[in-house]
Amino acid sequence: MSNVKVFVLLAALTALIGVVGGLVGGQSGMLVALVLAAGMNLFMYYNSASAVLRAYGAQVVTAAEAPALYAMVDRLRQRAGLPMPTVALVPSDQPNAFATGRNPEHAVVAVTTGLLRGMDEAQLEGVIAHELAHIKNHDMLLQTVAATMAGAIANLGQFAFFFGARDEDGDSNPVAALAAMIVAPVAASLLQFAISRQREFKADAVGAQIAGRADGLASALERLEAMAQRVPLPVAPAMASLAIVNPLAAFRGRALLSLFSTHPSTAERVARLRALAAGGAPVAA
Repeated sequence: MSNVKVFVLLAALTALIGVVGGLVGGQSGMLVALVLAAGMNLFMYYNSASAVLRAYGAQVVTAAEAPALYAMVDRLRQRAGLPMPTVALVPSDQPNAFATGRNPEHAVVAVTTGLLRGMDEAQLEGVIAHELAHIKNHDMLLQTVAATMAGAIANLGQFAFFFGARDEDGDSNPVAALAAMIVAPVAASLLQFAISRQREFKADAVGAQIAGRADGLASALERLEAMAQRVPLPVAPAMASLAIVNPLAAFRGRALLSLFSTHPSTAERVARLRALAAGGAPVAA
């Protein structure tokens, strides 16, 4: 069901690109918009990992530099049936983690120094297993595509506003231009955020399978959420959805609508994991 929802959301993003492109230049504009989105996705496919690492200030580490972390990642990735990812450290007191890379063969698992200090072994295993689940599920590519498409829609909307939008008869339509600039980017962001939330739920479940238990990740999420509210981790909002919990939670307004959140409710994630742990269902990989 989660995969079906994501497919529908991606289809809606694609359709929205076509609609906005059509407002700018009719059928030819729609085609140009889709080609533009494809080109941007191709660029991000090959460059997303380095961009994300720079945004977080992450540094790649070797087995000699971080032997315990490296060994844990190696052990869990074997359970998941994945090649060994690159391991990176983010110098931040906020406990957090993310995965990036275009495919499992070019993946990176990054954790903050605050995560290593603030988690016990079961919690740390749960977090790393969650990030490996993102790699196993190809979520990094999916979220990169969604973010790039949302960005393309925003750019097209601005183009339509400043250079004009047209209706089916080819006449200038200022109302459509205003909608393309304001409504379309908001709708695109909502779709992108919804995709991100769905993939977090999926990664929680698969991460529990990789770790062989659900309670470690559940307790880690509770601690991560509490710490993220108090310890800031400045990063570009476009990169925030990659982290296991929202790294910008300390800057977030309390009244922010859940629809505009890149992450699902931590309480709901924990409840699902607790139910999985209590249900006696086999979660061992």
